[in-house]
Amino acid sequence: MATNEPEKMKKKLRSWDWFGRKDKDGILYRSWMKNQGMPTDMFDGRPVIGICNTFSELTPCNAHFREHAEAVKRGVLEAGGFPVEFPIMSLGETLLKPTAMLFRNLASMDTEESIRGNPIDGVVLLTGCDKTTPSTVMGAASVGLPTIVVPGGPMLNGRYKGELIGSGTHVWKFDEAMKTGKMTQEECEVAESCMSRSIGHCMTMGTASTMACMVESLGLTLSGAAAIPAADSRKKVMAQLSGRRIVEMVREDLTIDKILTREAFENAIKVNAAIGGSSNFLIHLIAIAGRIGVDLELDDFDRLGSKIPLLLNLMPSGKYLMEDFYYAGGLPIILQELADQLHKNVITVTGKNHHENIEGKHECHNSDVIASLQQPLIENAGCVVVKGNLALNGAVIKPSAATPALMKHTGRAVVFESIEDYNARVDDPDLDIDETCVMVLKYVGPVGYPGMPEVGNMALPKKILQKGILDMVRISDGRMSGTAYGTAVLHVSPESAIGGNLALVQDGDLIELDVEQRKLHLHVDDAELARRKNEWEQPARRATRGYVSLYIDHVMGADKGADLDFLRGSSGSQVTRDSH
Repeated sequence: MATNEPEKMKKKLRSWDWFGRKDKDGILYRSWMKNQGMPTDMFDGRPVIGICNTFSELTPCNAHFREHAEAVKRGVLEAGGFPVEFPIMSLGETLLKPTAMLFRNLASMDTEESIRGNPIDGVVLLTGCDKTTPSTVMGAASVGLPTIVVPGGPMLNGRYKGELIGSGTHVWKFDEAMKTGKMTQEECEVAESCMSRSIGHCMTMGTASTMACMVESLGLTLSGAAAIPAADSRKKVMAQLSGRRIVEMVREDLTIDKILTREAFENAIKVNAAIGGSSNFLIHLIAIAGRIGVDLELDDFDRLGSKIPLLLNLMPSGKYLMEDFYYAGGLPIILQELADQLHKNVITVTGKNHHENIEGKHECHNSDVIASLQQPLIENAGCVVVKGNLALNGAVIKPSAATPALMKHTGRAVVFESIEDYNARVDDPDLDIDETCVMVLKYVGPVGYPGMPEVGNMALPKKILQKGILDMVRISDGRMSGTAYGTAVLHVSPESAIGGNLALVQDGDLIELDVEQRKLHLHVDDAELARRKNEWEQPARRATRGYVSLYIDHVMGADKGADLDFLRGSSGSQVTRDSH
């Protein structure tokens, strides 16, 4: 009978405010749950664990999550908890138009309100495809309950004609090969099947893998969770163990705010640099920090991460894939290599710090995949923040995925006024462009697109590719897929759609990029910029109703994490009023 206060708890469980009631509302809350076949003793005060499932067949990376949810439930039941699974909006990077990033904040709202409004004491986040990780963590952070993340796992390695092929990374390579006549359409169709041959997310160090490593480095997963392939039975074991652990976390009152400290964020920045993580890491980590009350800025990433060496030899910055990373030892090896540079007093979901978690688990099994700190792959690998009159609030470049010879470059701007303009003209034989030019794409930022899509790594003109040139300097206020590569200056802020100086660039202007000096400069004097600004007309608003209109009105700049201004911070978990 639901008559006894929950025992062995440091404080009363919030679910008791639903199921422990002895009035009309208590009858309401318990009775309808019983239609699923739940016995009365399930409502005896045991911890109720919400399993936040981002499963969707329209999110291929997460299409296996029903099995993961069942594994988590087994763990919750074994530990004496009461598991309840609930869905939220799932963001499929490969299918969702105009970009999944447009809906990250919406999914975070879905997560936040689903957790807060229901009788949940602790939450397990099932995450995989790019935005499903930051969106759910943002939402959970704004509530503040005990939270553990179960990453969905990468696909098995792709292979085509005996060679490793990486999801995402080889999309760009196959496209280039088809444009230059090195691959037929029929060959491409075979290769794309070889690239995605199992359940899971991209197996390169794209954004999905970066996010999995991010949550592990933040301390939100069990140790070693990030790299286990989705098809490996040990992934289900990790899910089951996570189900057990979240019940213990509720009993210990180990809430997410006790884990997501300033020191945890600084650790994550250093780890991301060492693994060659996606540039999208910056925008998502800033957004998460904003929800938990940690003041994280772009300059922190440069200060803390830009001098960290690259230790992980994974595409797009290297040659291996996530399956190889797992067999080599996974993220615990990276944490061990960086041990002297990481904060040691940072608690994780285990109740211990990283150093305690990896004790006895840090033997590297393949030094070609994971390099040592003494012999790194690249000396300075973390994302760099460049500033100047073209990016007053900053822009981002990922050196480990760029061409060293282009890290200091001055070139003539070739400007595309929109993504449609780019698509229409990029392969025009009469386009006035050569490999020394700087490609500029406007109006693809948070407000301008809207949603800030992954178009910043613009494909080079066909006539440039046919000369054997595979990289040029490219600048935009958009993002780049974590699986992509190239000398792309991204996240330019302020963005062009709100009148940032990127909007004022014209064909023929000289643009100077100097990564070492952290410089991005448009060689146009202030008087001329002022004249152009006076003549500039803001593009027509792309939505006047619904969520997209709300997004346009409230989205902050890329340098602020592109969250909605009214979502920063948290509202806690308390709900004082009943529904009937």
